[in-house]
Amino acid sequence: MKSLVKATSAPTVPRQAAPAYTARPTGRQRAAELLQRQGVLAVLLLVVLVSSFVFPSFASLDNARGVTVQASFLSIVALGMTLVIITGGIDLSVGSVFALGGVLAAWASQWGVLPALLVPLAVCGAIGAVNGLLVARAGMAPFIVTLASLLGARGLLLALTHEGATTYLVPRGSAFAELGGGSLGGFGYPVFIALALFAAGGLVLQRTSFGQTLFAVGGSSDAATLMGLPVARTKVLVYVLSGLLAGLAGALNAARLSSGVTIIGVGMELDAIAAVVIGGTLLVGGAGSVSGTLWGVLLLAVIQNLINQIGSLNSSYQSVVSGGFLILVVVAQRYLSAARRST
Repeated sequence: MKSLVKATSAPTVPRQAAPAYTARPTGRQRAAELLQRQGVLAVLLLVVLVSSFVFPSFASLDNARGVTVQASFLSIVALGMTLVIITGGIDLSVGSVFALGGVLAAWASQWGVLPALLVPLAVCGAIGAVNGLLVARAGMAPFIVTLASLLGARGLLLALTHEGATTYLVPRGSAFAELGGGSLGGFGYPVFIALALFAAGGLVLQRTSFGQTLFAVGGSSDAATLMGLPVARTKVLVYVLSGLLAGLAGALNAARLSSGVTIIGVGMELDAIAAVVIGGTLLVGGAGSVSGTLWGVLLLAVIQNLINQIGSLNSSYQSVVSGGFLILVVVAQRYLSAARRST
């Protein structure tokens, strides 16, 4: 009887579930991930290396200065586009906002450098806020909303310049003109401004909760909502940032040109999208990097420079080459993504 009591009163120890086994990525998966993230950098280095041998003037310091300062304006716009696309959105208004920012900056430059910067930032940021609110709060499609903003910003630009008949000039010798035309070590100030913005963007994406929220929203907006993340606020912020960066790029370009040119920015949104996608950011959202976008912008700028070096080709060939690169990258991303998922 004692043995029976002892047997029945013995405590029952629950069996612990076996720990979940997580397969280590294979060599093929690691290679696919590396190519997806840094493939554009390898292509850029290869193109630069080959071009330096074919065209002796390509490797000159003066040419490098010209390429980088030309790429700096598109890179600032593409930085904002990167943030938007990571969340699964798109911003087609950046080209018109870029041109509008330049005109507003040139108009306000007569009162000093601060108005020349603050006025375009305020107006272009407001356009981005409207885009974000309509997308995030009203649930409208980003394509339709930003297409309407493209037309609206261009219309406002034409109204301010009386259908392009009025060109606002930046006062020569002003601090604002120096901001766009000055240089440090031979490289223009816009280059250093762009690099500083990209460094800040990289830190935000990789080291802050806001950056991780961007990836979560782009991966699955519904899942991010269930996790308690501020999905709507995040979407509004990225469109505001896109408008601010486009306006800032336009202001810097106006300072460099010493005038608010009305015919620029047409098709710039397509160049920005191409640079972002070539840089490895997925159009469906949830994955991307600002460093890849920077390499994508530089690759497009190098291609344009090579076309100028050849001399017998006009600038329209850049669109052909950029389109070809874009198709190749999208196809490559599809196969690389499949390779990363395979076991």
